[in-house]
Amino acid sequence: MTELKNCPAPAKLNLFLHVTGRRPDGYHLLQTVFQLIDHGDTLHFTLRDDTALRRVTDLPGVPEESDLIIRAAQLLQAEVRRRTGSLPRGVDIAIDKVLPMGGGVGGGSSDAATTLMALNQLWNAGLGKQELMDLGLPLGADIPFFIFGESAFAEGVGEALQPVCTPDCWYVVIEPGVMVPTAAIFGSEHLTRNTPAVNIADFSSHSGTAGFGKNDLQQVATKLFPPVAEAVEWLGAYGDARMTGSGACVFSAVATEADADAVLAKVPAKWQAWKARSLHHHPFTAKL
Repeated sequence: MTELKNCPAPAKLNLFLHVTGRRPDGYHLLQTVFQLIDHGDTLHFTLRDDTALRRVTDLPGVPEESDLIIRAAQLLQAEVRRRTGSLPRGVDIAIDKVLPMGGGVGGGSSDAATTLMALNQLWNAGLGKQELMDLGLPLGADIPFFIFGESAFAEGVGEALQPVCTPDCWYVVIEPGVMVPTAAIFGSEHLTRNTPAVNIADFSSHSGTAGFGKNDLQQVATKLFPPVAEAVEWLGAYGDARMTGSGACVFSAVATEADADAVLAKVPAKWQAWKARSLHHHPFTAKL
């Protein structure tokens, strides 16, 4: 095998996101439910005749050397060398990018996770799922979830994962047109950091597609970025609307695709908006 094409990197939504504390090292303790959705980027991998790792698609504002895709590939390449004593062949990586940066839908993390899973297969590296999750964690707290590969109740900094049943529904997602830097949200003095802990049974006993809990980061983001607040208010007329992750995307669950289409038809032209179906398993696992 010399290439892997059309490798999916789906987005995620945080159905709720609570900040329950802070570790001595400054990292925040979280509880959340990650929901995979069927909207995302697509990556293509082609082996090279040398050991270089190259992103062959230009991504404005994302230098190749700092791209999580390349950094993930470098980590796995180094791990393969540690195990075998030699570097595997290099790779050209192309990406069909549709997920927004700074949107809270996990685009960069999902791309990195798909890179680790794809190259693990292309290089015949033989790492197990947990080993790939551990490898990806230092790059980003969301990466282990995408490798975990199914809807999950997450704790810690987001790396302690348990499978969870989530609603079978559709989502309307609005991109408010701003890029929200995660550090600005978590660094705010106004961030709630003591939300009482819940457990997976609390979420599982909640019925319907209306939201459980809240997103503790939303209050900070809506104050710093008024377009996020405007999108939450607008979409809230059609259901429980909330921000995902640290923003900026705003979503609401609806029961059917027709319901999603009806809301999308009314979204103001100044916003990008799209619909997505809930996924219970990562679509790339079928390729593994």
